[in-house]
Amino acid sequence: MANIGVINQLTILRHVDFGLYLDGGDSGEILLPRREIPKDADTSVGSQLDVFIYHDSEDRLVATGRKPRAMLGQFAALRVVDINRTGIFLDWGLTKDLFMPHSEEKRPLQTGDTVLVHVYQDVHTGRLLASAQLDRFASSDAADSGYTVNQPVSLWVAERNEHGYLCLVNETYLGLLHHHEVFKPVKIGQGMPGYVRELRPDGRLSLSLQMQGQAVRDELSERILAELEARGGVLELSDKSTAEAIAAVFGVSKGNYKKATGGLFKQGLIEIEPQQIRLK
Repeated sequence: MANIGVINQLTILRHVDFGLYLDGGDSGEILLPRREIPKDADTSVGSQLDVFIYHDSEDRLVATGRKPRAMLGQFAALRVVDINRTGIFLDWGLTKDLFMPHSEEKRPLQTGDTVLVHVYQDVHTGRLLASAQLDRFASSDAADSGYTVNQPVSLWVAERNEHGYLCLVNETYLGLLHHHEVFKPVKIGQGMPGYVRELRPDGRLSLSLQMQGQAVRDELSERILAELEARGGVLELSDKSTAEAIAAVFGVSKGNYKKATGGLFKQGLIEIEPQQIRLK
């Protein structure tokens, strides 16, 4: 039987003008349309092809040699290409767009938006669908994850809320990147490296775009001193500088910069002025 939503290796049964029929076992013969045949593939009868199986617009099983941006059980950031009264259509790299019912929306969407979704199979129709209700497919409780502070993780930005950005962590958990931890532009659907800032007592993850701790601040302090030396002892970044200006030079948050400069000031190494810092 051919498995829907994943790559199958199926045998070519026969040729027709409009493509190839493949042996889908208990699923019957499955059409691989001519335009979907992989380039340079061996299309002789009896040969096997790696194909993705899904439903066409008439709910028939169909094969393609293309690989979608997400398969069954996976997450992907997809662009909205059309919306009608029944739902949203997403570009996932195949001829037929991936459908997301309005009931699976997390926020109102417009054509051109990017949305992070999970691909699942409808239990009634067998069709592949998308859902932006990520809490159904990823856990907010990471108590048993074994994650530790400063552990590198992969992040996928799912949505913005009053506290910050909800992110998918290693495609398994949901965590929060607080606003004060964001020091560079962040977009919905964006993937980026991050770190575990805290595993809270309730099992929820707090995230960061930079490592935490004294060792990190010490390394930043050394970089600040080196930058001051390179600029003749004066650096036009102070406590009042914007987070964007600080990030452009050091790639860190304003909070970490202030802690590092504060430490250098206490050591008597720099002077902090309203618009700049200066070597003593």
